[in-house]
Amino acid sequence: MLGSAALWGVLATAVLVRRTANAPTLRHMTTFALVHGSWVGAWCWELLTPLLQEAGHDVVTMDLPCNDGSASFETYADVVCTSLDGWDKDIVLVGHSLAGNTIPLVAARRPVRHLVYLCAVIPDIGRSMVDQWRDEPMLNPDYVKGLSKLDTQNRTTWVDLKLARALLFADCDEPPAMAALNRLGPQARYPSTVPFPLAEFPSVRCTAVVCSDDQFVYPDCLRQVARDRLGADIVELPGSHSPFLSRPSALAEVLLRIADGN
Repeated sequence: MLGSAALWGVLATAVLVRRTANAPTLRHMTTFALVHGSWVGAWCWELLTPLLQEAGHDVVTMDLPCNDGSASFETYADVVCTSLDGWDKDIVLVGHSLAGNTIPLVAARRPVRHLVYLCAVIPDIGRSMVDQWRDEPMLNPDYVKGLSKLDTQNRTTWVDLKLARALLFADCDEPPAMAALNRLGPQARYPSTVPFPLAEFPSVRCTAVVCSDDQFVYPDCLRQVARDRLGADIVELPGSHSPFLSRPSALAEVLLRIADGN
């Protein structure tokens, strides 16, 4: 027979084991840094951000100086790094579209755990994006038909909003699509004319999120370049170029799996 003290010890241990077994698994907190692409701003992440925060993670967004005709991708990386001052090392850095040129520059300067190229154009070492676009079937060439002529600061804006809708927001519901179209701003051409400055890509795990019906960045090209140039994992989503507006829940699930190391 166990004495009363020993018996209570056994019972307490059994209760502790049972509570531990039934307790929910706590998710490690990650900081998602979300970097927008051309013609948009930090506002584009408004539907995605609360989904990541509700899962217990932090989110950092920023407005890049896309309308500054003298700003390079290095300048964009300055803005992202400043936004991340004071945050810990567990950073999942997400770059949409043209931000595929910015996020590796950030990863070369500060610790990040994972890079996510979201419907992104991926740079080539030593070459500018303009040079790449001449040789690689990366972008739908029709997009230039919807843009203004370059202004005095070498910037373009969308003047054909019907074409912008078709290429950027094809599968978005009408309200978020119209709200996004009304908030589009200028994008300077200068960053795309400067050769990518790194001698090699940072040794950080990468995932490319490819949307199968993307009308702006060709999915087949993105898959191939992401594998060959980055050794990236490929995650497929349905839909077009802006899943943060058209299917934020599905995109959040992908990012949360990445945060969990899956």
